[in-house]
Amino acid sequence: MTLFERIIAREIPATIVHEDDRAIVLHDIHPQAPVHLLVIPKKPIARLNEAMEGDEALLGHLLLVAAKVARQEGLGGTGFRVVINNGPDAGESVPHLHVHVLGGRSLHWPPG
Repeated sequence: MTLFERIIAREIPATIVHEDDRAIVLHDIHPQAPVHLLVIPKKPIARLNEAMEGDEALLGHLLLVAAKVARQEGLGGTGFRVVINNGPDAGESVPHLHVHVLGGRSLHWPPG
């Protein structure tokens, strides 16, 4: 069971800012920006590379939730970044697909 599955099951505490039947959103415990949220599907998908065609609606839902929580955090006007890491070379640390929402400061390009 992954760390995120344990959070979803309420075995590990987290600061949850949104939850619905398909996703949960929480603050990252190692934030890389003043606002750093994780949008996590309740369905365990290891990484984007392993998502299937049947996951299309869920993937779209994750992006809509990312935009919603970004607006709730006051990032709608100034901008925010959405990141999905896929594999260890991309910085993936938990093998459970999740969307990072980062903002609250100027985010330079290219990242890391």
